[in-house]
Amino acid sequence: MLNPLKNVVVIGDRILLKPLEASNKTGSGLYLPPSVKERDAVHTGLVVRVGPGYPIPVNQDGDEIFRNENPENVKYLPLQVKEGDEALYLHASGHEIEIDGEQYVIISQNAVLLVMRPEVPDDIDGILRD
Repeated sequence: MLNPLKNVVVIGDRILLKPLEASNKTGSGLYLPPSVKERDAVHTGLVVRVGPGYPIPVNQDGDEIFRNENPENVKYLPLQVKEGDEALYLHASGHEIEIDGEQYVIISQNAVLLVMRPEVPDDIDGILRD
């Protein structure tokens, strides 16, 4: 099976997410119609691809701060979000796309509210109590 995302390159501070299904049941046991879930302001998704980050100016010569003769020497300030994270993001800031029949969302890092990362330090409880 071919990987449809093999040739996908995410640019700048953009993030490619695979939306995760929200529960259609409230805490009290009521079932919500799909239209209610779609209008929620905040959604959850799995981070599939991450852009390189924010470009850092190379030259400090007046108005040519982003001029770079060799584009391979560009330096970036990396993003906090990593591939594999589960992200809580603002749905209104996203752009929905379809790749090989699968739905994805492209967002900017500033639309991410928080991430849930699998590799949490063992001493996180001690850190939270302090």
